[in-house]
Amino acid sequence: MVTATDNIKDIMRRAFKKGIVIPAFNIAYLPMLKPVVDTLKELKAFGLVEVARPDVEKFGAKSFRAVRDDFVKMADLHTTRLHEDHIPVIDEDGKRVDWRSLIREALKLGYHSVMVDGSRLSFEENVAVTRETVEMARPCNAAVEAELGAVLGHEAGPLPPYEELFRSGKGFTRPEDAARFVKETGVDWLSVAVGNIHGAIIGAAKNQAKVEARLNIEHLKKLAKATNVPLVLHGGSGINQQCVLDGIKAGIAKINVGTNIRQPYDKALLDRPGDIAYAQSKVAETMRSLIVDYYHIAGSAEKL
Repeated sequence: MVTATDNIKDIMRRAFKKGIVIPAFNIAYLPMLKPVVDTLKELKAFGLVEVARPDVEKFGAKSFRAVRDDFVKMADLHTTRLHEDHIPVIDEDGKRVDWRSLIREALKLGYHSVMVDGSRLSFEENVAVTRETVEMARPCNAAVEAELGAVLGHEAGPLPPYEELFRSGKGFTRPEDAARFVKETGVDWLSVAVGNIHGAIIGAAKNQAKVEARLNIEHLKKLAKATNVPLVLHGGSGINQQCVLDGIKAGIAKINVGTNIRQPYDKALLDRPGDIAYAQSKVAETMRSLIVDYYHIAGSAEKL
């Protein structure tokens, strides 16, 4: 059972060992935080509240501080923790990011875990950046997530046909690289590419349904065996359900959920402009369906 004082590293490790997934819900707009934490508490399911740089800069999360402040007011630590998601070294527009200051900000604000994304760097540079982040996080007892391989979807321009991507294994994380990466960095969790793709965050495509992706489960098993750390699935919205359930058994301990809850929020405000409570109810409704019917994790906070 999760207690309010449990470290997120220990909770995630238990999830990895028990085959229970921890969904991480992106707060694209600040009012989304309340239905996320309330629904997790209602269903006694453990999940993360997370906010990424695009949530702050391209949507309406306002700031990492604003999310932290609302989290402290509303969250129940028996069912959730706070995660800084996807701080890239090079962003989706190809620009260098002051990633150190963003990581330091989250750690200073008391985030329980952070994610540095050096996946657009060389292997050696990604190792160096991740190792530095681990060293920054240790004094705060915060967990660190990194990414190896290429989870596509945030780049400008259309993706190649999904079937072509899947068959070719383009960007898939290599087990031998993953083993070396974990050993050399000391990272706590690793985001991997095994067929998953991000939802669009720019242009008209951000409001369109994602391609139904699937996962290469055999490849995923090799990654779990090679690393022995909790694996993370970015681009978790819209993946074939059986693939997700099989992926959880194969080592996925954390799944990022952004598009699935952002689009109902956006649509609700188009249908009823200014009705935040209605939009929040649509987030809660979607979350109940995901937790109960899709991930089958109602009550997971009592099992972890």
